[in-house]
Amino acid sequence: MPSHTLSKAHRMSYRIGRGEQGVLTFEPYKSEILPLWRFKTLAIARQSSKQIYDKFIEYDERGDFVGMDMCRKFLQMGMTRAKRYANHAGGRKYDKETGKELERSTKHEGAKEKLEASNIFREIWEKAKLYKGYVEKKEMFLKEQKEWDRQQKKEAKV
Repeated sequence: MPSHTLSKAHRMSYRIGRGEQGVLTFEPYKSEILPLWRFKTLAIARQSSKQIYDKFIEYDERGDFVGMDMCRKFLQMGMTRAKRYANHAGGRKYDKETGKELERSTKHEGAKEKLEASNIFREIWEKAKLYKGYVEKKEMFLKEQKEWDRQQKKEAKV
């Protein structure tokens, strides 16, 4: 049983999407998981990824695939954002004015630590993606969503 009393329409509006797409917009999950998401130091990255994974398991126990997938997205975002800070001093990838990608730097202060933080998130993200309950619930969700979308299309024609 899902942990939230989301309407079916709201739940079915969720899209797995590519990568982290929608991670900062789909409520109520964003507000529940975002406060756990941090990567400033290795200790913080370890604690954050563990807390997000614990939340992932909690959603699994509640039968809430959307919550699980949102946790997966936050883990992925921890990996990619920490990596950006490892590759670019200050975490800025693009020039504000030109929009061009800035040159990579690996010698700046904190680069090594951010790369390690990225790897911490990567390890937990990989674990989450392969987790049996996640894989099974994802398949069921996609099947249910496909049927829902088909039904909505049919009703719209009437």
